[in-house]
Amino acid sequence: MRHLTAADIAGFEKVYRLNLVNGLPGFKSANLVGTAAPDGMTNLAVFSSALHLGSDPALLGIITRPTTVPRHTYANLKSSGCYTLNHVPEALAVQAHYTSANFPDTVSEFDACGFTAEYRDGFSAPYVAESAVSIGLRLLEEHHISNGTVLLVGTVEHVYMRDELLRPDGTLDLAAAGTAAISGLDGYHAVLPPVRFGYARVGQLPVAERPA
Repeated sequence: MRHLTAADIAGFEKVYRLNLVNGLPGFKSANLVGTAAPDGMTNLAVFSSALHLGSDPALLGIITRPTTVPRHTYANLKSSGCYTLNHVPEALAVQAHYTSANFPDTVSEFDACGFTAEYRDGFSAPYVAESAVSIGLRLLEEHHISNGTVLLVGTVEHVYMRDELLRPDGTLDLAAAGTAAISGLDGYHAVLPPVRFGYARVGQLPVAERPA
């Protein structure tokens, strides 16, 4: 088995290290974060760092890169207090990845990358019309990490999804949604139907519940 130490990782060439460390967590969620500047210019950026922080109240987090250079997503959501998380459709993975290009703030990634900005129910951040699942969040707090990244915590104010994706127990059928997953920096994956397990109890091995 290959063994890497912290010293080994620190000594790797930069791109090699980026690829390695980004792949360590395994598969991650693929989301497009939609925001709008005060002048109305929309922005869209792919994120693989969304995480669940609590269900009551419903809180989700995203990690932004250091703000030592202009970060349009961060600046926009700080000014408006609102942003959206939109699942990346696996069929549109190439367009989603294209949003990571360094577009100037005078160009909307919605337009440049082939997505449709859609405003719903008076919320001030744009949703991605092509996404099967979209969430509207309001910034609650931020936490600055020692390496310069920032954890942004948002409260869930709106959720939109296709009717058939919500199961009777509240879980989402992400395979039917066509939602992509991400590995590393640039690997996009289709999602298969899951093998689900019931509530785990000591002394009783969970039984697999396979989809019909």
